[in-house]
Amino acid sequence: MRFIFYVAAGGLSAVVTFVLATAVARLGMKYRLYPAIRDRDVHKRPTPRLGGIAMFIGILTAFGVASQLPQFHLIFAKPGPIFAILGSALIIVLIGVADDIWDLDWVTKLAGQIIAAGLLAWQGVQLTTLPIVGGVVVLSSYTGLIITVFAIVLVMNAINFIDGLDGLVAGVAIIANGAFFIYSYILVTRSAAAEYFNLALLISAVLIGACVGFLPLNWHPAKLFMGDAGALLVGLLMATSAISVTGQVDLAALQFTKQLVPAFIPILLPLAILIIPLLDFALAIFRRLRAGKSPFSADRKHLHHRLLDMGHSDIPAVLIFYSWTAVVSIGCLLFMFFDAIWGVLFIIVGLVICTAFTLAPLTRRKSVEASVQLASADNDAEAAASRFDPLDEAAYDAASTDTPTKEAS
Repeated sequence: MRFIFYVAAGGLSAVVTFVLATAVARLGMKYRLYPAIRDRDVHKRPTPRLGGIAMFIGILTAFGVASQLPQFHLIFAKPGPIFAILGSALIIVLIGVADDIWDLDWVTKLAGQIIAAGLLAWQGVQLTTLPIVGGVVVLSSYTGLIITVFAIVLVMNAINFIDGLDGLVAGVAIIANGAFFIYSYILVTRSAAAEYFNLALLISAVLIGACVGFLPLNWHPAKLFMGDAGALLVGLLMATSAISVTGQVDLAALQFTKQLVPAFIPILLPLAILIIPLLDFALAIFRRLRAGKSPFSADRKHLHHRLLDMGHSDIPAVLIFYSWTAVVSIGCLLFMFFDAIWGVLFIIVGLVICTAFTLAPLTRRKSVEASVQLASADNDAEAAASRFDPLDEAAYDAASTDTPTKEAS
Protein backbone atom coordinates (compact mmCIF):
# COMPACT_ATOMS: atom_id res chain seq x y z
CA MET A 1 0.00 0.00 0.00
CA ARG A 2 2.93 2.32 0.72
CA PHE A 3 3.96 2.00 -2.90
CA ILE A 4 0.73 3.70 -4.09
CA PHE A 5 1.52 6.89 -2.19
CA TYR A 6 4.95 7.15 -3.79
CA VAL A 7 3.37 6.66 -7.21
CA ALA A 8 0.84 9.37 -6.38
CA ALA A 9 3.59 11.77 -5.32
CA GLY A 10 5.49 11.06 -8.51
CA GLY A 11 2.34 11.42 -10.59
CA LEU A 12 1.56 14.81 -9.05
CA SER A 13 5.11 15.97 -9.75
CA ALA A 14 4.75 14.80 -13.37
CA VAL A 15 1.43 16.57 -13.97
CA VAL A 16 2.53 19.88 -12.45
CA THR A 17 5.84 19.76 -14.31
CA PHE A 18 4.17 19.01 -17.64
CA VAL A 19 1.61 21.82 -17.31
CA LEU A 20 4.21 24.37 -16.25
CA ALA A 21 6.75 23.21 -18.83
CA THR A 22 4.15 23.70 -21.56
CA ALA A 23 3.49 27.22 -20.31
CA VAL A 24 7.21 28.01 -20.01
CA ALA A 25 7.83 26.77 -23.55
CA ARG A 26 5.08 28.97 -24.99
CA LEU A 27 6.07 32.04 -23.00
CA GLY A 28 9.71 31.48 -23.86
CA MET A 29 8.99 31.46 -27.58
CA LYS A 30 6.54 34.36 -27.35
CA TYR A 31 8.94 36.66 -25.50
CA ARG A 32 12.10 35.18 -27.06
CA LEU A 33 13.51 33.99 -23.74
CA TYR A 34 16.23 31.92 -25.32
CA PRO A 35 19.96 32.43 -25.96
CA ALA A 36 21.64 32.47 -29.34
CA ILE A 37 22.67 29.11 -30.77
CA ARG A 38 26.32 28.33 -30.04
CA ASP A 39 28.79 26.46 -32.23
CA ARG A 40 28.80 23.47 -29.87
CA ASP A 41 25.00 23.22 -29.73
CA VAL A 42 23.32 20.34 -31.54
CA HIS A 43 19.92 22.00 -32.04
CA LYS A 44 19.40 24.27 -35.05
CA ARG A 45 16.52 26.47 -33.92
CA PRO A 46 16.27 28.78 -30.88
CA THR A 47 14.79 26.93 -27.90
CA PRO A 48 14.00 28.20 -24.36
CA ARG A 49 16.21 26.77 -21.60
CA LEU A 50 14.06 27.44 -18.54
CA GLY A 51 12.51 23.99 -18.11
CA GLY A 52 14.28 23.56 -14.78
CA ILE A 53 11.85 26.07 -13.24
CA ALA A 54 8.87 23.86 -14.10
CA MET A 55 10.65 20.78 -12.73
CA PHE A 56 11.49 22.51 -9.47
CA ILE A 57 7.91 23.72 -8.91
CA GLY A 58 6.59 20.24 -9.72
CA ILE A 59 8.93 18.70 -7.15
CA LEU A 60 8.14 21.41 -4.59
CA THR A 61 4.40 20.82 -5.06
CA ALA A 62 4.77 17.06 -4.56
CA PHE A 63 6.77 17.60 -1.36
CA GLY A 64 4.16 20.07 -0.10
CA VAL A 65 1.25 17.68 -0.65
CA ALA A 66 3.21 14.72 0.78
CA SER A 67 3.90 16.70 3.96
CA GLN A 68 0.16 16.77 4.64
CA LEU A 69 -0.29 13.01 4.33
CA PRO A 70 0.00 10.88 7.48
CA GLN A 71 1.77 8.14 5.52
CA PHE A 72 4.82 10.42 5.19
CA HIS A 73 4.77 11.61 8.79
CA LEU A 74 8.14 10.06 9.64
CA ILE A 75 9.86 11.91 6.81
CA PHE A 76 8.58 15.33 7.86
CA ALA A 77 8.88 14.73 11.62
CA LYS A 78 12.35 16.30 11.36
CA PRO A 79 11.90 19.21 8.97
CA GLY A 80 15.58 20.22 8.97
CA PRO A 81 16.72 17.82 6.21
CA ILE A 82 13.60 18.58 4.13
CA PHE A 83 14.16 22.33 4.26
CA ALA A 84 17.84 21.75 3.48
CA ILE A 85 16.99 19.69 0.39
CA LEU A 86 14.46 22.20 -0.93
CA GLY A 87 16.69 25.16 -0.01
CA SER A 88 19.64 23.60 -1.82
CA ALA A 89 17.43 22.89 -4.80
CA LEU A 90 16.30 26.53 -4.85
CA ILE A 91 19.91 27.74 -4.78
CA ILE A 92 20.82 25.45 -7.65
CA VAL A 93 17.81 26.48 -9.74
CA LEU A 94 18.55 30.19 -9.23
CA ILE A 95 22.18 29.70 -10.23
CA GLY A 96 21.15 27.61 -13.22
CA VAL A 97 18.59 30.15 -14.44
CA ALA A 98 21.11 32.98 -14.04
CA ASP A 99 23.66 30.98 -16.01
CA ASP A 100 21.14 30.17 -18.75
CA ILE A 101 20.31 33.87 -19.10
CA TRP A 102 23.60 35.66 -18.39
CA ASP A 103 26.20 32.89 -18.81
CA LEU A 104 27.93 33.02 -15.41
CA ASP A 105 31.63 32.26 -15.01
CA TRP A 106 32.54 28.81 -13.72
CA VAL A 107 33.88 30.10 -10.38
CA THR A 108 30.50 31.60 -9.48
CA LYS A 109 28.66 28.43 -10.48
CA LEU A 110 31.04 26.21 -8.52
CA ALA A 111 30.75 28.40 -5.44
CA GLY A 112 26.95 28.16 -5.58
CA GLN A 113 27.12 24.38 -5.94
CA ILE A 114 29.41 24.10 -2.91
CA ILE A 115 27.07 26.28 -0.84
CA ALA A 116 24.08 24.14 -1.81
CA ALA A 117 25.92 20.90 -1.01
CA GLY A 118 27.23 22.38 2.26
CA LEU A 119 23.69 23.27 3.33
CA LEU A 120 22.65 19.64 2.89
CA ALA A 121 25.61 18.32 4.85
CA TRP A 122 25.08 20.89 7.60
CA GLN A 123 21.51 19.68 8.11
CA GLY A 124 22.55 16.06 8.44
CA VAL A 125 22.08 14.81 4.88
CA GLN A 126 25.60 13.48 4.65
CA LEU A 127 27.65 10.30 4.67
CA THR A 128 28.28 9.05 8.20
CA THR A 129 29.37 5.48 7.43
CA LEU A 130 30.68 3.52 4.49
CA PRO A 131 30.14 -0.27 4.22
CA ILE A 132 33.25 -2.43 3.94
CA VAL A 133 33.89 -6.15 4.08
CA GLY A 134 33.15 -7.26 7.62
CA GLY A 135 31.51 -4.07 8.86
CA VAL A 136 31.41 -0.34 8.33
CA VAL A 137 33.77 2.60 8.52
CA VAL A 138 32.45 5.38 10.73
CA LEU A 139 33.35 8.77 9.26
CA SER A 140 34.16 11.77 11.39
CA SER A 141 31.85 14.75 10.98
CA TYR A 142 34.57 16.71 9.17
CA THR A 143 35.46 13.85 6.82
CA GLY A 144 31.82 13.06 6.16
CA LEU A 145 31.10 16.69 5.30
CA ILE A 146 34.00 16.94 2.83
CA ILE A 147 33.15 13.65 1.10
CA THR A 148 29.46 14.59 0.94
CA VAL A 149 30.07 18.01 -0.60
CA PHE A 150 32.54 16.58 -3.08
CA ALA A 151 30.16 13.78 -4.11
CA ILE A 152 27.19 16.11 -4.60
CA VAL A 153 29.16 18.64 -6.65
CA LEU A 154 30.67 15.83 -8.71
CA VAL A 155 27.30 14.27 -9.54
CA MET A 156 25.69 17.63 -10.36
CA ASN A 157 28.40 18.50 -12.86
CA ALA A 158 28.48 14.99 -14.32
CA ILE A 159 24.75 15.14 -15.07
CA ASN A 160 25.07 18.67 -16.43
CA PHE A 161 27.90 17.61 -18.76
CA ILE A 162 25.77 15.04 -20.61
CA ASP A 163 22.90 17.48 -21.12
CA GLY A 164 23.49 17.97 -24.84
CA LEU A 165 20.83 15.97 -26.68
CA ASP A 166 17.05 16.16 -26.63
CA GLY A 167 15.62 13.93 -23.90
CA LEU A 168 19.00 12.64 -22.76
CA VAL A 169 19.18 13.73 -19.11
CA ALA A 170 15.46 13.25 -18.44
CA GLY A 171 15.47 9.69 -19.83
CA VAL A 172 18.70 8.67 -18.11
CA ALA A 173 17.37 10.05 -14.82
CA ILE A 174 14.12 8.10 -15.19
CA ILE A 175 15.97 4.83 -15.76
CA ALA A 176 18.61 5.40 -13.10
CA ASN A 177 16.22 6.65 -10.42
CA GLY A 178 13.75 3.91 -11.29
CA ALA A 179 16.41 1.33 -10.48
CA PHE A 180 17.38 3.17 -7.32
CA PHE A 181 13.73 3.46 -6.25
CA ILE A 182 13.26 -0.31 -6.61
CA TYR A 183 16.39 -0.93 -4.58
CA SER A 184 15.38 1.49 -1.81
CA TYR A 185 11.85 0.08 -1.70
CA ILE A 186 13.23 -3.42 -1.22
CA LEU A 187 15.29 -2.15 1.71
CA VAL A 188 12.20 -0.63 3.31
CA THR A 189 10.09 -3.75 2.92
CA ARG A 190 12.75 -6.31 3.87
CA SER A 191 14.45 -4.49 6.71
CA ALA A 192 13.44 -2.28 9.57
CA ALA A 193 11.93 0.82 7.99
CA ALA A 194 13.84 4.02 8.71
CA GLU A 195 13.08 7.60 7.87
CA TYR A 196 16.14 7.92 5.67
CA PHE A 197 15.00 5.07 3.48
CA ASN A 198 11.59 6.70 3.09
CA LEU A 199 13.21 10.05 2.34
CA ALA A 200 15.27 8.47 -0.42
CA LEU A 201 12.13 6.88 -1.83
CA LEU A 202 10.22 10.14 -1.83
CA ILE A 203 13.08 12.02 -3.51
CA SER A 204 13.41 9.35 -6.19
CA ALA A 205 9.65 9.23 -6.79
CA VAL A 206 9.13 12.97 -7.23
CA LEU A 207 12.29 13.27 -9.35
CA ILE A 208 11.11 10.48 -11.66
CA GLY A 209 7.77 12.23 -11.89
CA ALA A 210 9.35 15.58 -12.79
CA CYS A 211 11.44 13.96 -15.52
CA VAL A 212 8.44 12.05 -16.89
CA GLY A 213 6.42 15.26 -17.02
CA PHE A 214 9.25 17.16 -18.69
CA LEU A 215 10.28 14.54 -21.26
CA PRO A 216 7.38 15.09 -23.74
CA LEU A 217 8.45 18.74 -24.14
CA ASN A 218 12.11 17.75 -24.35
CA TRP A 219 11.88 14.82 -26.80
CA HIS A 220 13.40 15.40 -30.22
CA PRO A 221 12.76 17.92 -31.66
CA ALA A 222 12.69 19.63 -28.27
CA LYS A 223 10.34 22.50 -27.55
CA LEU A 224 12.02 23.21 -24.22
CA PHE A 225 15.38 22.51 -22.58
CA MET A 226 15.85 21.97 -18.84
CA GLY A 227 19.00 24.11 -18.95
CA ASP A 228 21.61 24.17 -16.19
CA ALA A 229 18.83 24.73 -13.66
CA GLY A 230 17.19 21.41 -14.51
CA ALA A 231 20.36 19.36 -15.07
CA LEU A 232 21.97 20.53 -11.82
CA LEU A 233 18.69 19.95 -9.98
CA VAL A 234 18.51 16.37 -11.27
CA GLY A 235 22.12 15.76 -10.21
CA LEU A 236 21.54 17.29 -6.78
CA LEU A 237 18.51 15.13 -6.01
CA MET A 238 20.10 11.96 -7.39
CA ALA A 239 23.12 12.49 -5.15
CA THR A 240 20.93 13.35 -2.17
CA SER A 241 18.81 10.20 -2.43
CA ALA A 242 21.92 8.03 -2.79
CA ILE A 243 23.60 9.65 0.21
CA SER A 244 20.44 9.28 2.29
CA VAL A 245 20.66 5.53 1.82
CA THR A 246 24.42 4.95 1.69
CA GLY A 247 25.28 6.99 4.74
CA GLN A 248 22.73 5.30 6.97
CA VAL A 249 22.79 1.70 5.71
CA ASP A 250 22.85 -1.15 8.23
CA LEU A 251 24.80 -4.11 6.87
CA ALA A 252 23.08 -6.52 9.26
CA ALA A 253 19.69 -5.52 7.89
CA LEU A 254 20.88 -6.06 4.33
CA GLN A 255 21.57 -9.76 4.71
CA PHE A 256 18.29 -10.81 3.10
CA THR A 257 20.31 -13.10 0.84
CA LYS A 258 23.43 -15.12 1.40
CA GLN A 259 25.38 -13.00 -1.04
CA LEU A 260 27.84 -10.35 0.01
CA VAL A 261 27.25 -8.13 -3.02
CA PRO A 262 23.88 -6.67 -1.88
CA ALA A 263 25.59 -5.13 1.14
CA PHE A 264 27.59 -2.93 -1.21
CA ILE A 265 24.73 -2.00 -3.54
CA PRO A 266 24.36 1.38 -1.74
CA ILE A 267 27.80 2.27 -3.12
CA LEU A 268 27.80 0.23 -6.33
CA LEU A 269 24.39 1.28 -7.63
CA PRO A 270 24.90 5.07 -7.51
CA LEU A 271 28.27 4.64 -9.21
CA ALA A 272 26.82 2.23 -11.76
CA ILE A 273 23.88 4.38 -12.81
CA LEU A 274 26.20 7.37 -13.11
CA ILE A 275 29.00 5.57 -14.94
CA ILE A 276 28.35 7.29 -18.28
CA PRO A 277 28.00 10.84 -16.86
CA LEU A 278 31.03 10.32 -14.61
CA LEU A 279 33.08 8.96 -17.52
CA ASP A 280 32.13 11.93 -19.69
CA PHE A 281 32.98 14.30 -16.83
CA ALA A 282 36.38 12.69 -16.22
CA LEU A 283 37.31 12.71 -19.91
CA ALA A 284 36.26 16.35 -20.25
CA ILE A 285 38.32 17.45 -17.23
CA PHE A 286 41.38 15.55 -18.46
CA ARG A 287 40.98 16.87 -22.00
CA ARG A 288 40.68 20.50 -20.93
CA LEU A 289 43.46 20.42 -18.35
CA ARG A 290 45.79 18.82 -20.88
CA ALA A 291 44.98 21.66 -23.29
CA GLY A 292 45.73 24.24 -20.58
CA LYS A 293 42.08 25.33 -20.27
CA SER A 294 39.68 25.65 -17.37
CA PRO A 295 38.10 22.29 -16.46
CA PHE A 296 34.69 23.97 -16.79
CA SER A 297 35.30 25.55 -20.20
CA ALA A 298 32.88 24.43 -22.90
CA ASP A 299 33.77 22.35 -25.94
CA ARG A 300 32.18 20.02 -28.48
CA LYS A 301 33.90 16.78 -27.54
CA HIS A 302 31.50 15.20 -25.07
CA LEU A 303 30.40 11.60 -25.53
CA HIS A 304 27.10 12.60 -27.12
CA HIS A 305 28.98 14.78 -29.60
CA ARG A 306 31.24 11.86 -30.47
CA LEU A 307 28.23 9.62 -31.09
CA LEU A 308 26.87 12.18 -33.55
CA ASP A 309 30.27 12.46 -35.23
CA MET A 310 30.38 8.67 -35.57
CA GLY A 311 27.23 8.81 -37.67
CA HIS A 312 24.37 8.37 -35.17
CA SER A 313 21.41 10.72 -35.47
CA ASP A 314 19.88 12.37 -32.39
CA ILE A 315 17.33 9.76 -31.32
CA PRO A 316 19.58 6.67 -31.82
CA ALA A 317 22.35 8.43 -29.87
CA VAL A 318 19.96 9.09 -26.98
CA LEU A 319 18.68 5.51 -27.05
CA ILE A 320 22.26 4.25 -26.83
CA PHE A 321 22.75 6.26 -23.63
CA TYR A 322 19.49 4.83 -22.32
CA SER A 323 20.67 1.30 -23.12
CA TRP A 324 24.01 1.66 -21.36
CA THR A 325 22.28 3.06 -18.27
CA ALA A 326 19.60 0.35 -18.24
CA VAL A 327 22.08 -2.51 -18.62
CA VAL A 328 24.25 -1.40 -15.71
CA SER A 329 21.30 -0.43 -13.47
CA ILE A 330 19.33 -3.63 -14.02
CA GLY A 331 22.50 -5.69 -13.73
CA CYS A 332 23.19 -4.29 -10.27
CA LEU A 333 19.62 -5.01 -9.17
CA LEU A 334 19.94 -8.63 -10.30
CA PHE A 335 22.57 -9.19 -7.61
CA MET A 336 19.81 -8.76 -5.03
CA PHE A 337 17.65 -11.57 -6.41
CA PHE A 338 19.95 -14.10 -8.09
CA ASP A 339 23.41 -15.58 -7.79
CA ALA A 340 26.17 -13.15 -8.68
CA ILE A 341 27.03 -15.05 -11.86
CA TRP A 342 23.68 -14.11 -13.43
CA GLY A 343 24.15 -10.44 -12.72
CA VAL A 344 27.67 -10.50 -14.13
CA LEU A 345 26.51 -12.43 -17.19
CA PHE A 346 23.66 -9.99 -17.84
CA ILE A 347 26.00 -7.00 -17.61
CA ILE A 348 28.63 -8.56 -19.89
CA VAL A 349 26.13 -9.59 -22.57
CA GLY A 350 24.33 -6.26 -22.33
CA LEU A 351 27.53 -4.26 -22.64
CA VAL A 352 28.61 -6.31 -25.67
CA ILE A 353 25.29 -5.62 -27.38
CA CYS A 354 25.43 -1.92 -26.50
CA THR A 355 28.98 -1.71 -27.81
CA ALA A 356 27.94 -3.32 -31.08
CA PHE A 357 25.14 -0.78 -31.59
CA THR A 358 27.43 2.07 -30.54
CA LEU A 359 30.11 1.13 -33.08
CA ALA A 360 27.66 0.15 -35.85
CA PRO A 361 28.14 3.38 -37.88
CA LEU A 362 31.90 2.83 -37.94
CA THR A 363 31.39 -0.71 -39.19
CA ARG A 364 29.03 0.49 -41.91
CA ARG A 365 31.43 3.29 -42.84
CA LYS A 366 34.34 0.89 -43.19
CA SER A 367 32.19 -1.43 -45.28
CA VAL A 368 31.24 1.41 -47.62
CA GLU A 369 34.83 2.58 -47.85
CA ALA A 370 35.99 -0.94 -48.68
CA SER A 371 33.30 -1.27 -51.37
CA VAL A 372 34.29 2.06 -52.91
CA GLN A 373 37.96 1.16 -52.87
CA LEU A 374 37.24 -2.25 -54.38
CA ALA A 375 35.08 -0.69 -57.08
CA SER A 376 37.80 1.85 -57.83
CA ALA A 377 40.38 -0.88 -58.05
CA ASP A 378 38.16 -2.88 -60.44
CA ASN A 379 37.60 0.17 -62.63
CA ASP A 380 41.33 0.91 -62.75
CA ALA A 381 42.09 -2.69 -63.64
CA GLU A 382 39.44 -2.66 -66.37
CA ALA A 383 40.82 0.57 -67.79
CA ALA A 384 44.36 -0.77 -67.73
CA ALA A 385 43.30 -4.01 -69.41
CA SER A 386 41.35 -2.22 -72.14
CA ARG A 387 44.34 -0.02 -72.86
CA PHE A 388 46.28 -3.10 -73.94
CA ASP A 389 43.39 -4.97 -75.55
CA PRO A 390 44.32 -5.57 -79.26
CA LEU A 391 40.70 -5.40 -80.43
CA ASP A 392 40.14 -2.06 -78.65
CA GLU A 393 43.41 -0.77 -80.08
CA ALA A 394 42.40 -1.82 -83.62
CA ALA A 395 39.00 -0.18 -83.18
CA TYR A 396 40.67 2.99 -81.97
CA ASP A 397 43.04 3.01 -84.94
CA ALA A 398 40.15 2.47 -87.33
CA ALA A 399 38.22 5.34 -85.83
CA SER A 400 41.30 7.52 -86.08
CA THR A 401 41.75 6.82 -89.81
CA ASP A 402 38.04 7.37 -90.56
CA THR A 403 37.88 10.73 -88.96
CA PRO A 404 40.22 12.60 -91.35
CA THR A 405 38.43 11.04 -94.34
CA LYS A 406 35.10 12.48 -93.16
CA GLU A 407 36.67 15.84 -92.51
CA ALA A 408 38.25 15.83 -95.96
CA SER A 409 34.97 15.01 -97.62
